[in-house]
Amino acid sequence: MVQMVRLIGPGMNSMTGRIFVDTNILVYAHDISAGSKHGTAKELIQDLWISKAGCLSVQVMQEFYVNVTQKVRFPLDYSIAQGVLRDLLYWKVHEPNVDDVINAINLQQQYKTSFWDAMIIQSALKLECSQIWSEDLNPGQVYESVQLLNPLHENHA
Repeated sequence: MVQMVRLIGPGMNSMTGRIFVDTNILVYAHDISAGSKHGTAKELIQDLWISKAGCLSVQVMQEFYVNVTQKVRFPLDYSIAQGVLRDLLYWKVHEPNVDDVINAINLQQQYKTSFWDAMIIQSALKLECSQIWSEDLNPGQVYESVQLLNPLHENHA
C-alpha cells in the first residue's frame, strides 16, 4: 500500500538555499513499500514545506504522477496523486520552454548526462537552486552553480 503525504501549506516565497527535488525522492515519500527510504524521504519533503525551500519542474510532476499511479507496488488512485500535485503547485515550479531545452542539450554534452537529467539540472539552475536532491547523477558533483546530493545516502541523510 502507498501512503499519501498530504502536502499543504502557504505558498513558497523567494529565498536563498532552494532545493530542487527529483522524482525519486517524491515517489519514495509516498510509497510505503520503499522501506527505510520512505520514512527518510517523507521527512525530507516535510522539512522542505517548513523551510519553504522546495522546488521542482513540470517534468518531475509528470514523472511523479506516472510512477505513483502505475509503477509502484501499490499505486495511488489518480485523484490522490492529483491532489499531491495540486499541493506541489505551492512550491517553485519550473515550466521549461524551448530555450531551456536548448540549454539542457548543452548541459548534456558538457556533463555527459542523459538528456532528462540535463533537463533537471537546467530547471534547478533556472530556479536558482543551490542543490538538487536525487539518487541519479553523481553525488557531490557541481553542475554550474548547483550541487547534486543524494539525501537518502547514509552520509547525507
